[in-house]
Amino acid sequence: MADLVIRPASECRYDIVSLGEVMLRLDPGEGRIRTARSFRAWEGGGEYNVARGLRRAFGLRGAIVTALADNEIGRLVEDLILTGGLDTQFIKWAAYDGIGRSVRNGLNFTERGFGIRGAVGVSDRGHTAASQLRPGDVDWDHLFGELGVRWLHTGGIFAALSETAAETVLEAVTVAKKYGTVVSYDLNYRPSLWKAIGGQAKAQEVNRAIAPSIDVMIGNEEDFTASLGFEVEGVDEHLSALEVGTFAAMIETAAATFPNFSVIGTTMRTVRSATVNDWGAIAWSPATGVVQATHRQGLEILDRVGGGDSFASGLVYGLLDGQSLQTAVEYGAAHGALAMTTPGDTTMASKAEVLKLAGGGGARVDR
Repeated sequence: MADLVIRPASECRYDIVSLGEVMLRLDPGEGRIRTARSFRAWEGGGEYNVARGLRRAFGLRGAIVTALADNEIGRLVEDLILTGGLDTQFIKWAAYDGIGRSVRNGLNFTERGFGIRGAVGVSDRGHTAASQLRPGDVDWDHLFGELGVRWLHTGGIFAALSETAAETVLEAVTVAKKYGTVVSYDLNYRPSLWKAIGGQAKAQEVNRAIAPSIDVMIGNEEDFTASLGFEVEGVDEHLSALEVGTFAAMIETAAATFPNFSVIGTTMRTVRSATVNDWGAIAWSPATGVVQATHRQGLEILDRVGGGDSFASGLVYGLLDGQSLQTAVEYGAAHGALAMTTPGDTTMASKAEVLKLAGGGGARVDR
């Protein structure tokens, strides 16, 4: 097991709590947003997807901390969260003004892409209830101290939504650490979220303030360069084509800069087309150095959204379960691969399927 001290399950009501926005995803299926006449509704959000994966695929006890506008759309999102099995008692409900002048719920229109046509995401999330969360809105001492939480997960998508969202992340991770809760953070750099508020410079300012409180840092090579400012020689716009050895050097630099990191994990993706990617993952801890998951070349993908979140939930599950870092990163890579074979942001995989694939199983029919 990696160098993490994890609270016993018997002392905690929750194995996993995530802090982040949950949006309504509207999916045109095989079609395109611009010509759609119908959409399928899902829920999703970078931080939420991790807790939901740990609940639905791995059977752990989970909750989501977020905010929703109290209208029919917010109640639909709540219903989808309940279907995902997470405790909703920490949702803050914001009074709705009738048309969304001051508060609303986030929408995310997502088309999958195919072949040479890449996936497209169009977010509509200005002035959302979650972006207006601020320090003092959540009783973190009650959650982490009285109820008990083994693991908190949050990330750079939520932190990018507003100044108060970033401050809420800082408050949450600080109190979590006080009570011995392990904290993971997915950098999840999204240029569209940062471009109007300072771009990469602002992203680095925010994420470098949060990083000293993080135990398990997750991100791909673009996340580490854009969000934390770690440069790698020879990087061009095709960041996903970095060699493992090159990125391992970046991990070691990050670990030296932030010695509080007990684990660093990242997916390794080379995009051949929207429907064929090379897919793998690596992880690092002080005790193990860099370990690498099985690399799957030519992985066929139905819907790539949420693959990284499912990697994170598989990795977290392995660590919570007391497995070695090598096993945990195999769980993460396998879960991410399986999640991208189904539509929607969130996992439809079972624990048995993840363990089978992580152990070398294939796609033969189970009868």
